[in-house]
Amino acid sequence: MAVSNLIEYVKDFDGSTEQFFSHLLAVQCFLAPADEAVILRTSQTNRCDILSLYPLPQKQANAPAWLTSLINCVRKGIPTDSSTMITLTEIDDLQGQSNQGSIIIVPFKLVDMNPIFAAFLIKTEEKHQLKAAQERLELTARLVSLSEGREIFQKPYAAVNRLQKALEIISAINRQHKFASVAMALCNEIASQWQCERVSLGLLEGRYIKLKALSHTEHFSRKMEMAQDIESVMEECLDQDIEILYPAPQDATYISRAAEKLSRRYGPSSILSLPLRWEKKVLAVVTLERPTGQPFAFEEIETLRLTCELCTSRLIDQYEHGRWIGARLTAATRQALGTLVGPKHTWAKIAALSVFAAVLFLIFAKGEYRVDAPFLLEATRKQVVSAPFDGYLKSVNVEIGDGIDQGKTVLAEFDTAELLLSLAASKAEKISYAIEYDDAISKNFYTQAKLTQARIDKIDAQIDLLNYQIDQAKITSPLSGTVVTGDLKRQIGAPFKTGDLLFEIVPPESLRAELLVSEDQVLDIETGQEGYLAAASYPNLRIKFAVERIEPMAEVVNQRNVFKVRARLLASYSWMRPGMEGVAKVSAGKRRYIWIWTRKIANWIRMKLWL
Repeated sequence: MAVSNLIEYVKDFDGSTEQFFSHLLAVQCFLAPADEAVILRTSQTNRCDILSLYPLPQKQANAPAWLTSLINCVRKGIPTDSSTMITLTEIDDLQGQSNQGSIIIVPFKLVDMNPIFAAFLIKTEEKHQLKAAQERLELTARLVSLSEGREIFQKPYAAVNRLQKALEIISAINRQHKFASVAMALCNEIASQWQCERVSLGLLEGRYIKLKALSHTEHFSRKMEMAQDIESVMEECLDQDIEILYPAPQDATYISRAAEKLSRRYGPSSILSLPLRWEKKVLAVVTLERPTGQPFAFEEIETLRLTCELCTSRLIDQYEHGRWIGARLTAATRQALGTLVGPKHTWAKIAALSVFAAVLFLIFAKGEYRVDAPFLLEATRKQVVSAPFDGYLKSVNVEIGDGIDQGKTVLAEFDTAELLLSLAASKAEKISYAIEYDDAISKNFYTQAKLTQARIDKIDAQIDLLNYQIDQAKITSPLSGTVVTGDLKRQIGAPFKTGDLLFEIVPPESLRAELLVSEDQVLDIETGQEGYLAAASYPNLRIKFAVERIEPMAEVVNQRNVFKVRARLLASYSWMRPGMEGVAKVSAGKRRYIWIWTRKIANWIRMKLWL
């Protein structure tokens, strides 16, 4: 073969990179001529990889000694911009082999790759032959850059070819208007484009894949053993959510038992299963079968992947719209429920459910409607304690606000010195009248004795009066309660007349609450309703009451119209005083929460918009 023909052969070679390097070394060794050759690739970690070797070594043969020594020289560093010649005499360790000849190292200039070198062993010492061989090798080294340029140039065309295949299949299925026709067209076109013996399409229904179409087969039964085996292969692809290729590569991590079983029963054949995804979910699987001698290449798998991605939307759309309305409604309901209870958008769903639950609670749930109003404690009756006789106040033992017990607590005491003197005088006068009475009886002066007896009775009455007044000098309360009037400590020693006011005492059970209810809530209150009030002095204590009376006329209090509502307290405490204020809540029945919380704003809107 002529030199030009060899160069053209290598230049136009359209195989893999490994095959190209092998052919290139063979041509270069023929042109140099060289006895042995190798192509090495170095990395930044000072590692050398052998890409091709000429001639090919026999199995379990050791590497040539010159190659091992060459790798050591390459690791020490060689020029990368031009070829280099090393004589074997410059290499120390050849393990006893002949040191005659030279090694020519030619670098390949490639784009975006680690440095690659070709080394040629030429067993001659003629300098002019070595020089000519080096020039020929440098010339042929440029074929590598030409090959790389061709590959780079051809890559866009390869992508265009893959896209063209996908578009042809899409065009074929777009001419169909029913799911069965679309599925059959997809299987037939894939089988035709990639020379497949059989192409199958299965769709996910519920939890399992069901076979829907077979290439070049209009009618089939899913009960057929072959159909069930194909569905098993599709289930295997669906469960692992990955492309399944059989025979599997050595570094494959997926399981392909079902594909292996299908290949043994109906083959042997190469099998490829591709998942069809829609909205990141696998909804269908395509399974391709063709003879074992035609395994699926990586480029073909890429093209098939692109085709499936472009056809999935049309296929799923026709399937969804081709079902009867009941199935579509069921699927839509299932999808809506899946979206509602699925694992995605958890916080958004929780927020939506919370809002929905709150709306339902407001609309249907009922709560106790309470009318709020301020209140004032007032007494229904008071016990007045007045001066028992004319006299001077001697001492005061209580102040306003003190609690007292009936008949036990001494409120105040009057001075009894004058009363005691009058009592002593009356007793002395009684004795003199008694002597006079005895004398008249002894002399039988009965008329005079009767007059004397009348005087004695009068003095007895005076004595009784004085004793009574002395006993009343210590003033006690006729009932238990609280002193609300009677700040008399600054009037000790002052004269008082009989009947002058000293103290006012209010019993706790006589207190009642007077509520000031606004006019927009007064119609919600009825006699007999109960509620609770809390005084400002004891806000943590709730006192139960019952409504007794609603005043029919409004009064202006603090520049707003209110109605006075009287309430009877159902519990009393010693700390309660007339005049205490607080807040009362009247229970007005069960109402819906939405009515309770929107009542005021709703009434305001009705008034403003005159609804």
